[in-house]
Amino acid sequence: MQPQTMGDGVYGGSRQHERQRMRTPGAGPPRLITVLLPLLVTVVMLTQAHAAVAETLKKASLLPLWSPQAQFAGYYTALERGIYRKHGIDLTIITGGPNRSPSAYLANGTADFTMLWLTTAMQQRSAGVRLVNIAQVVQNSSLMLVARKSSGIRTPADMNGKKIGLWGDPFAIPPTVFFTRQRLSVRTVPQSYTINLFLRGGIDVASAMWYNEYHTIINAGIDPDELSLFFFKDLGLNLPEDGLYALEKTVRRDPALVDSFVRATLEGWEYAFSHPDEALDIVIKQMRLARIPANRTHQKWMLERMRDLIAPRDGQALTGALNREDYQATGRILQKERMIRAIPDYDAFTRRPDVRR
Repeated sequence: MQPQTMGDGVYGGSRQHERQRMRTPGAGPPRLITVLLPLLVTVVMLTQAHAAVAETLKKASLLPLWSPQAQFAGYYTALERGIYRKHGIDLTIITGGPNRSPSAYLANGTADFTMLWLTTAMQQRSAGVRLVNIAQVVQNSSLMLVARKSSGIRTPADMNGKKIGLWGDPFAIPPTVFFTRQRLSVRTVPQSYTINLFLRGGIDVASAMWYNEYHTIINAGIDPDELSLFFFKDLGLNLPEDGLYALEKTVRRDPALVDSFVRATLEGWEYAFSHPDEALDIVIKQMRLARIPANRTHQKWMLERMRDLIAPRDGQALTGALNREDYQATGRILQKERMIRAIPDYDAFTRRPDVRR
């Protein structure tokens, strides 16, 4: 019985001590406050710090040329990875698509930055829109015409009298100039945003982007050896495509914002090329948010082709500079086709980006 008595005494004493502690005024709360107060102070300080950072970020918006896809992987990667915020920008990427014109969004101030092909930008500038090329991301053309060899088309001359699928401007400019130069009489057919008309034999020649529709064609089961490919960059029509633009007043008002935006964008592209799987994850996430069907294999092809088009072959860093010779050549084509009266002054049209980091 002795162990039981000792045990009762011990346990009974503990209960009595606990009851006494609970009855002691202020015994519990001060200790709790001592523990929680530093946590509360930390939360408040972090909240204030976050608010202070948010206040210092400059808000800006960007409208891409089209819906989310790997063509714009660098921008979405820079946004997701916080690269724009690191450069002091709270960027909103507006979802692009067929009903949102980048040139119109830029002209009316709905977007601070947009992407345009050089032909479109020069036409807009000639029409009085005071836009400026702040970076030329894609230096080369990836637009092409695709035909089945079985249709008898193996050379440009073989297109004479054939049905050619064309998109609207700016996509129609290179093929239109090409047909004129080659003195070809073709039957043009409006081409939708799919390649179905070509796959079903409704047209003899289709317009395609190397990074997009061409891959769709070969994924449909057509062997590349069965196709005749006509790249406009190889036909004397290397018209630069995706460039970044802002209005002159934006550049004058906040040149630091423009430089930071360009630096962050180029950094985003470099990161996307160095981390392709992560970049694809980010792109596919954006596609799903926009309710766009996402095929990872196709997006992987697109990202690889964008690297071919954007990354310098000598391994140097991206500069975003618009080549003066490409600019003048594009201007001469537009002028000859009477799409512009005069070639805008290169120095007024471009702003060489400060990409130093």
